[in-house]
Amino acid sequence: MSLIPMSAQAFDKLEQQINELILHCQKLEQSNQDLQQQISALKEERHQRMHVANQTDQKLEAMISRLKTLEQQA
Repeated sequence: MSLIPMSAQAFDKLEQQINELILHCQKLEQSNQDLQQQISALKEERHQRMHVANQTDQKLEAMISRLKTLEQQA
């Protein structure tokens, strides 16, 4: 396999493109990390809201049951 000699200008251009790709990859990695953190926060918020909703449902069911009991006693 023979290597084709590169001019200094072509080598510099290739080096610049590689550096741009590295920078782009770093930005994508940071963006991915940020998105993963957002997903995690949203999952936690969803879990908390579901917990509150379940508690609210239980309280409503208890209130309805008490109202039915009061209605039957009247």
